[in-house]
Amino acid sequence: MQTPPQLTDRAALTRNRHRATRDALFLHDEAVFEVQERLSAVNRQFTAPAIITPFPEIWADVLPGARLLPDDEVLDLQPEAHDLIIHAMGLHWANDPVGQLVQCRRALRPDGLLLAFTLGGQTLHELRASLAEAEAAVTGGLSPRVLPMAEIRDLGALLQRAGLNLPVADNFTRTASYRDLFHLMADLRAMGEASALMDRPRHFTRRAVMIAAAERYAAAFGQPDGRIPATFEVICLTGWAPHESQQKPLRPGSAVQRLEDALRAAQTPMTKKDG
Repeated sequence: MQTPPQLTDRAALTRNRHRATRDALFLHDEAVFEVQERLSAVNRQFTAPAIITPFPEIWADVLPGARLLPDDEVLDLQPEAHDLIIHAMGLHWANDPVGQLVQCRRALRPDGLLLAFTLGGQTLHELRASLAEAEAAVTGGLSPRVLPMAEIRDLGALLQRAGLNLPVADNFTRTASYRDLFHLMADLRAMGEASALMDRPRHFTRRAVMIAAAERYAAAFGQPDGRIPATFEVICLTGWAPHESQQKPLRPGSAVQRLEDALRAAQTPMTKKDG
């Protein structure tokens, strides 16, 4: 059997993450807050948690005694070793997201809980549109530059494919404000989220393309104060390892829903400091 094509260059992703700076990881801080809020609403005491994260320093004190491990393609998990697994902000870079969820399900004890946080399809839609339009206008072609991200319904369906019960997918968005496109791209590098696509261009983008993209971004999305917004959609996937005490699963296609009561915060603007 042939190996399926790889979307992510894992070596490049590792390099990008090593360049990340702590003050740029605000989305991971948001995930920490969401985990704490969601677990506080669950009438359960978890005694054997595991957290899958590219930045273990952020999660070190969140759940005392939790096992921290990287989001490798093959996760370092043992069967039925944990009653709670948190997959924290790395699933969007996985070459096999279903495989990641299956590995988590196998590592859960019966009636164990999985919380997975990942970037969703609305993330950086302004940047994607501006870059695509600019490159097409300047060069007459398009190159893969921004990671394609799944929509909430598609991601929710993965929970059932992975064998998890009571699946739910919900989301929240955060909008950050930047001086210009170049400020945004510098922050993405500091977040460890610069392009690690296997098919990404391996040369510097032409200056004319970047200037045109910056102009289009400002024209289409610019704010009254001259800054530009950047949207980040975070999707939370919730599922439980099968157990006889649980409700019967809903029929395929009806289990994924947007829970309005789970969207506790409206869109919150974030202003990134210059410099």
